[in-house]
Amino acid sequence: MTGGRDLQELLATMEPTLRDGAYVFATVSGTVVPAGIDPIGTFREAEGLTLILPAAEAARAGLDASPPMRLITLSVHSSLEAVGLTAAFATELARHGISANVVAGYYHDHIFIGAADAERAVAALRMLSMRHR
Repeated sequence: MTGGRDLQELLATMEPTLRDGAYVFATVSGTVVPAGIDPIGTFREAEGLTLILPAAEAARAGLDASPPMRLITLSVHSSLEAVGLTAAFATELARHGISANVVAGYYHDHIFIGAADAERAVAALRMLSMRHR
């Protein structure tokens, strides 16, 4: 099942949803997730394995981590080949001075935002969506 590609439709129906909890980015050496850690995402880099996980879990494991972030998921199912969606929402967030760390899943885009900016980010994304309806 492939997702949508029409940028106007994707923007109009993206439905940003702020998920509960705080998340962090951390890194460990090697390519294996340490026992007892259950990240929601990983990425192998030359310097080590990046983990995206709940802040409380990283603290319990004693991991050096990023500042806490909130997670916004765009509910629209976008194709991995869709052109312009990431650019459009990243530009909108930048206009509001909000940093965005984006992870594309098979079905949805997920945006990690500094915890203090999360509510403003959701409002900005909803306004962007409304402008395309």
